[in-house]
Amino acid sequence: MALDGIVISNLVYELNQTILNAKISKIAQPENDELLLTCKGSNGQYRLAMSASASLPFVYLTSENKPSPMTAPTFCMVLRKHIANGRITRIYQPHMERIIHFEIEHLNEMGDLCKKSLIIELMGKHSNIIFCKDDGTIIDSIKHVSSMMSSLREVLPGKMYFIPSTQDQKHNPLMVSREEVLSIIKNKPLSLTKAIYSSFTGISPLIASEIAHRAGVDGDQPTAAFSEDELLHVANHFCWFMDEIKNEQYHPAIIRKGREPIEFSAVKLTQYQDYDCKEYDSISSVLEMYYSEKNVYTRIRQKSVDLRRIVTTALERNQKKFQLQQKQLKDTDKREKYKVYGELINAYGYQLEEGSKELVAPNYYDNDKLIKIPLDPALTPLENSKKYFDRYGKLKRTYEALTELIQETQNEILHLESIQNSLDIALSSDDLVQIKEELIEYGYIKKNRNAQKTKIKSKPFHYISSDGYDIYVGKNNYQNDELTFKFATGNDWWFHAKGMPGSHVIVKSKNEELPDRVFEEAGKLAAFYSKGRDADKVEVDYLQKKNVKKPNGSAPGFVVYYTNYSLTIHPDISELKLMES
Repeated sequence: MALDGIVISNLVYELNQTILNAKISKIAQPENDELLLTCKGSNGQYRLAMSASASLPFVYLTSENKPSPMTAPTFCMVLRKHIANGRITRIYQPHMERIIHFEIEHLNEMGDLCKKSLIIELMGKHSNIIFCKDDGTIIDSIKHVSSMMSSLREVLPGKMYFIPSTQDQKHNPLMVSREEVLSIIKNKPLSLTKAIYSSFTGISPLIASEIAHRAGVDGDQPTAAFSEDELLHVANHFCWFMDEIKNEQYHPAIIRKGREPIEFSAVKLTQYQDYDCKEYDSISSVLEMYYSEKNVYTRIRQKSVDLRRIVTTALERNQKKFQLQQKQLKDTDKREKYKVYGELINAYGYQLEEGSKELVAPNYYDNDKLIKIPLDPALTPLENSKKYFDRYGKLKRTYEALTELIQETQNEILHLESIQNSLDIALSSDDLVQIKEELIEYGYIKKNRNAQKTKIKSKPFHYISSDGYDIYVGKNNYQNDELTFKFATGNDWWFHAKGMPGSHVIVKSKNEELPDRVFEEAGKLAAFYSKGRDADKVEVDYLQKKNVKKPNGSAPGFVVYYTNYSLTIHPDISELKLMES
């Protein structure tokens, strides 16, 4: 996530187009570190949301309203006292910092025109919203920062406001020439991307990486690895990039991997050409959508932490057990040798003298090649033969038992990996309910006898193909079984990623011959909702449902089939239409 100086400059540009000269008609503080300003002007009414949250600071225009507390917090009351009905006369970003200044004109109690500043600093854990007089004296802030909290700057009523000293250490990227860029980065003993983002204000690692990508060089390489001409080429691209910002050539966009948002930007990101990139008209729309979508994935991952830990622990335990069992199985490879020894002693032992330490005899299992068999001189040939047969019998029994145990362990690993995949594709608390039930059923979680049975609300994903066919994707093993063996009919088509945990995908055929495009789209879904979703290509098996069988006593989601077609496909489902459940 890159709420950097570039995104802030896009925000400032957008705010100047929408709420400049607008009147602040309403001020609310829905959360301890959030403000919501309603602004009315010639362009209409807008809501400006801003947050100084340490983990998720933001500023954007929104259509959503948030309920406010019955009693307004002190900071909100101070703002209402001074700037309610005030007019926003200037919006700017100083030195490409992650800061937005709002200059506001208002009438005081005497009817005189006064000026105030509302300053939003979007700096991670140091984020703040600060309200100042025209001369820079702090009136109040949404977070008070004392000298005990920061030795660099106090943010308290009565103190003078100043920007933290990062601008003394970094250069304004809008004010440098290509020769200055070259001089700055070539003297940094860092990787190229780090040399860029650590030298210039408002440049994030994402933007530094983008500049390196546009220049066609590896940004992870140290600056010393490049020639001066190569660094000059990078400096050219840096300046061309900043020209886009100077000329307000913004392209707000969200980068998604499948349906999960992974990045947002105010400019085109050429380094993400293999991902789905959707551009928007407004950077506010990008921020609002990104934060809400990202929050879904973040929240569900937090809720599934306990289940993930249980599955991971059980999986690691079974993988260690599997390795140990394989080692023990390898030790039983000698069993056939001992059987041959016993048989050859029985066949040729009559020739032995009493007290012999070995038998040299032709091995009729290996073209009568001579073989040396160690003997215990204290035992008779018959007793030596019995000793080898006893070893053979013990190792044979061990081999048979281990072969069965290894298969059971492999099945348990596959089962746990399938549950792990279900956790990866879960999008809501309801999706986790059936996964937890499965873990309880198979003894990974202790059953609470007093717990009331939870109503199952989770349903399979439902997609519509480009040709109008219904495609269903199971979110977990129970849904996979339900789809395949209760919902699908014999002539429907069944898809699954080959040789890896993944969802069952059913295409309702309507007893018709399906177009090739439907097979491709269903294959993409099977690939995406599998463990191979991050691979470039995934092999997918598909066949009619009537040829899919479930072995008796097998775990949920486990099936077998003996005849199928295959396709290899890129797991990109960005163009497929997901129906609301």
